[in-house]
Amino acid sequence: MIISASRRTDIPAFYAQWFINRIRAGHCTVPNPFNRKQVSHVSLHTGNVDIIAFWTRSPQPLIPYLKELDQLGYRYYFQYTVMNNPRLIDSNVPSLSSSLKMFKKLSDLIGSERIIWRYDPVIISNITDIKFHTNTYKHIAETLRNYTQRSVISILDIYPKLKKRLKALKDKGVEIVDLNKEFDKRFDELMYTLAGVAEQNKMEIVSCAEDPDMTKYNIQPGKCIDDNYIEREFGIDVTQKKDPYQREACGCVVSKDIGVYDTCVFGCQYCYATSSFEKAKVLYENHNPESTSMVDYDD
Repeated sequence: MIISASRRTDIPAFYAQWFINRIRAGHCTVPNPFNRKQVSHVSLHTGNVDIIAFWTRSPQPLIPYLKELDQLGYRYYFQYTVMNNPRLIDSNVPSLSSSLKMFKKLSDLIGSERIIWRYDPVIISNITDIKFHTNTYKHIAETLRNYTQRSVISILDIYPKLKKRLKALKDKGVEIVDLNKEFDKRFDELMYTLAGVAEQNKMEIVSCAEDPDMTKYNIQPGKCIDDNYIEREFGIDVTQKKDPYQREACGCVVSKDIGVYDTCVFGCQYCYATSSFEKAKVLYENHNPESTSMVDYDD
């Protein structure tokens, strides 16, 4: 079994103590996102866990527990998002300088092959234009050269739940371009540039859940929960079955997500996993690290 920790929230940043408590206990409970009274009981014993995929923008709270995970025999890797969007878009995330410093620290601890740099989603707007992303990606890639071997990119998907937030951004003067509707020469220019920069810095660049074919830019379709990567880097054969609960364009194989929606408090305006920042703040502040579930699913 592959554990996803988590597409739904940032467990390393906000729920590290809960996570290690559940590792020590050997199990956790996870409410069904669509029916909170339906609860899954998930074994976290090493014999039942092939690998753990962490997703984060700030792994620092989890780092003190990595040695314990190693000693217990858990295998894991990190999907680490590092961008430099303005605060209007990424409200509460760590600064770029601190993120780069932490990325290097984590890479030194676990190895460059076990930490994947995510630059996603790419948001084109009047304050984050093509030049902004070209310069930002180049700076980050050059800084992280030899600290990671893979970069993942994606394009902003405008989900229905995001429209209210995007309207609020527009009211503040931020105009978002829907790249899924407006592919043009500027998009081609950006993709070719990102692919070239990644290659120059010895990184494989892949896309995440993108319908448009990016292979013409030398950007291959990627998988965040990647059976080929897991077999290559960890020497274990995991399921090759596509996860039916993800989007059609998503290539990820089956995993069990132990996170809960509406619990991340980074406040990223494009976040599909948080419908209410106020609710997320309340759930985070009231969560019990000793509970079997990340948050009280009776709420």
